[in-house]
Amino acid sequence: MLDIEAELERSPASVNALKVVKRLTSEGFEAYLVGGCVRDLMLGKSPKDYDVATNAHPEEVKDLFRNSRLIGRRFKIVHVRYGREIIEVTTFRAPHSELENEEQSSDSGQLLTDNIYGDFEEDVYRRDFTMNALYYDADLRHVEDLVDGTADIEAKKIRLIGDPEKRFREDPVRMLRAIRFRAKLGFDIEPKTAKPIKKFGFLLGNIPPARLFEEVLKLFLSGHAENSFDALIEYDLFGWLFPDSQQCFDNPKAVALIRLALQSTDRRISNDQPVTPAFIFAALLWYPFINEREKLLQGGMPAMPAFHEAAGNIVARQQHVTSIPKRFSGPMRDIWQIQGRLPQTGGKKPAVLRSHKRFRAAYDFLLLREESGEMLDDIGKWWTQYQLDNPVEAGTTSQRQPEPEKRRKRRRRPRKKTAPPE
Repeated sequence: MLDIEAELERSPASVNALKVVKRLTSEGFEAYLVGGCVRDLMLGKSPKDYDVATNAHPEEVKDLFRNSRLIGRRFKIVHVRYGREIIEVTTFRAPHSELENEEQSSDSGQLLTDNIYGDFEEDVYRRDFTMNALYYDADLRHVEDLVDGTADIEAKKIRLIGDPEKRFREDPVRMLRAIRFRAKLGFDIEPKTAKPIKKFGFLLGNIPPARLFEEVLKLFLSGHAENSFDALIEYDLFGWLFPDSQQCFDNPKAVALIRLALQSTDRRISNDQPVTPAFIFAALLWYPFINEREKLLQGGMPAMPAFHEAAGNIVARQQHVTSIPKRFSGPMRDIWQIQGRLPQTGGKKPAVLRSHKRFRAAYDFLLLREESGEMLDDIGKWWTQYQLDNPVEAGTTSQRQPEPEKRRKRRRRPRKKTAPPE
């Protein structure tokens, strides 16, 4: 484990975070760098963002920083902005044990409110994992560690603070966070923390679909998608996020397609190439969509209505678990629809299809389908050769060039006759 001081000096993003900490302490408040940024610095990694914890209340923080604004309803936090960088400042909170009563918890024990301020020690013990409960004191230049988080980082161990069953009931998303940290950091989930996960997957049904969608993005679009997938399967959580996809796992091609799509996403992220949730969801829900469409076709529905009905049904069912915004579900359906057009290689159809804005994603998806074992008569090879034979000119997104607009001829107005001079 590396020296945190040296890592702070090497991380340019830490400058603004330290400014926030020192401004708060200079005004008489307690303030620390906290959480994932301290953990990553101790591991020699560059933190994605920096968080600050303080005993100053949100309104007091906002008064100190003109470049800030209040965020949130249940528990207000402050975002201090430096250009594109945002430093998140939170006030110390009381542990969940202070909040347990019938009005503040659901029947399953899930926390419904979390807005009581606390002191430093209370804030430590209300955090989830020991490795995220480390506080860096910039004045004294050392890490405050009340829960042996440093030792757990050195041992590469993910350990919940407190009783795991109780903590997972308070917030079931902690199970997904444990999975994500295992995939991202390569740590092991310690046995006591891991034991309740398999039996508590049903608690994810209490989480709003919009929040679960964000958690899925963190799992699959952070560069460790395949590892996250393996861990979700191991701990029986995947089916609670994608029930229709889980039901297709008796088909090895369904699992292979998902795995190949996740591998492709990880490669693109490592190469700093753009990725989109639409492609991941297209792979995750492809076989549920195929099965649904087949049922409708066997029931006598024509092909095009069956496509739209099947796609709508699958998306609607998935929305009950993880919401999919239209800006992603629309492109996902385009990728599916183009799969039916790719085998049409006669006449001008290939040139027209190649001009479609989703063509490249659909072509990549076709290659993954072939690689997963689908027998498609080597249509992927045909399209690969077609693109080699018909390269797109630099600066264009399609083979066809836009036709120049025809200029309309302006009608000349008749000149007014002037009266002759007297």
